[in-house]
Formats: sequence, C-alpha cells, structure tokens
Amino acid sequence: MTTRILSAALFLAASIPSLADQAALGQQLTKTYQAWREAVIKRDARQWQALTADYRRREVQNRLVSEKRPFPAAVFELPAPPPSLQGLRIMHLSQKGPTAKVGYFGAVNFGVGGAPTENVLVLSFVSERGRWTYDRADFVNLAALPEVRKELAAGNPRYFKETPECQATGQIPPTPALVPPAKYIAKAYVFCPGREVQLQINRVSRHRFANAKEAEIVLGGAKDGRNEVTFTAKPLEGSTGKEAMAIRVYLMSEIEGVKPIIAYEYLIKEGQPVKGFESGQFNLDPATAAKLVP
Repeated sequence: MTTRILSAALFLAASIPSLADQAALGQQLTKTYQAWREAVIKRDARQWQALTADYRRREVQNRLVSEKRPFPAAVFELPAPPPSLQGLRIMHLSQKGPTAKVGYFGAVNFGVGGAPTENVLVLSFVSERGRWTYDRADFVNLAALPEVRKELAAGNPRYFKETPECQATGQIPPTPALVPPAKYIAKAYVFCPGREVQLQINRVSRHRFANAKEAEIVLGGAKDGRNEVTFTAKPLEGSTGKEAMAIRVYLMSEIEGVKPIIAYEYLIKEGQPVKGFESGQFNLDPATAAKLVP
C-alpha cells in the first residue's frame, strides 16, 4: 500500500512542470512571438508562414482571398506593428498538451499614439512538428477593472488563474479547407441579442454569433446564380425568447459609390417566434453582378 502511494506521488510530481521548466517554456514562447513579430515588421512571408500556426495561417489566407486581397502580401498591410513585449511581465503560463498561453501585464504599446496604460495581453501558441508556433493575441483593457489592475501591479496573478480564456485548451482547431478566391465579396451580418446563431453560406462559410451585432466576411464570397443560406438559432441563458433578430447577407461592390446590396434577409420583430432552423437562398443574376465589379 505504501509503495502504491509513493508511486502515485512520484507520478504526480513528475507530471507537474517545475518552476524552472515553466520559466524556460515562457522564455521559449516569448522568443517565438518576438520572431513572429519581427517577420511581420520585415514583411518576411516565409518566416511568417513558418512561425504561424497551421490552422491560423489557413484562416488568414481564406479571409484575405475572400476579400480579394493578395496572400500573403496583404498579411503585412497593418495600421501598426504587433505590440512589443518590452517592459511586460509574464504573470501566467498555462500549457495543456500541444497548446499554451502566456499572460503578460504591463504597458501594452500598440504604437497608435498616446501613453500606453497597464493592461493584459494573452498570447496563444500551438506545438506543431516539434516546435511552438504563434496562434493569436487577446488584449484586455483594464480601464473598467481598476481593482484587477491594482492586484496585477502588486504581483497577484489571480485574474489570470480565474479567467477561463487564459487557460490552454489542449485542443488545436482543425485546419480548414482552402476556399477558392472570391468572385464577388460578401459579408454576413447578424443581430441576435439573447441567442446563438450558427450560419452557413454555400456549405463553405461557417459562422457562429452569440448575443451579437457583428458582420463577418463570407469565405469564398458569393457566386453567380444560386447561393444557399442555412442557419440555426437557439436561446442563451437569460434570454426572454422574445428578442428581435436579423440575419443579412450583403454583396459588397468594388465600384466606387455603389452601396452594399442586401442579397438575403431574415428579420424577426420583438415578440415574434423564431424558427430553430431555416434554409433559404438568394440568386446573383447578371444585372446584380454588373453592380459589383468594374
């Protein structure tokens, strides 16, 4: 019995990363981000692709070709460089399987003018082919959370430990299929207070909106002729079930002065019933196409 307890204790101790291992991993991930950032600043497409997570790189590529922008050249068309980590403190490290997140606190400088204030920056990474690659950054403005800012400034990492979004998930999202370059640019708009809406266009472009008022690019764009639209809607916790809802697909013209065209619309007024599933379509005819491209 004593031997079993001792063996279990040794296994548990071996499965918990030491502080030295955590520090080494934190430094390694920081270097990965710094190299990725340098690749962006230098417009080094080869390095950017090597240091960006596979699924994230494909997501970026699909979005850009759906906006009829060149890939990878458009990756580097940014209003400001990615934020530097200079002066930021690592206050949290979470690793689970092939995923990791690093939480930083300090004056995050986006280079857009003004004196940066102390806030939170969480960087996500995934391990692929034996090396860590950069996934994404999440910025948290603490202006409305002065007590959290005070705690972090005093070295208390409680906020990071208690925030689910700061924890590694252990799951790498699957790499999406490559979509064809768009012939016509389209956007999906959803207004769904109190509801979750999952929208699919042409069986290619999939979107999830929750309690949102947002627009997203339609991956692969719209096509000549028939375009399919399907969606599901379900209430979220706290919903009255009577909220208004709107789903639209806009066609975005490349001709100066031509406003976006509503190709598909599903509107529910407050108090009206909402279908849990709906399928529809819109037709992009030659007359409409002539308004979209020069």
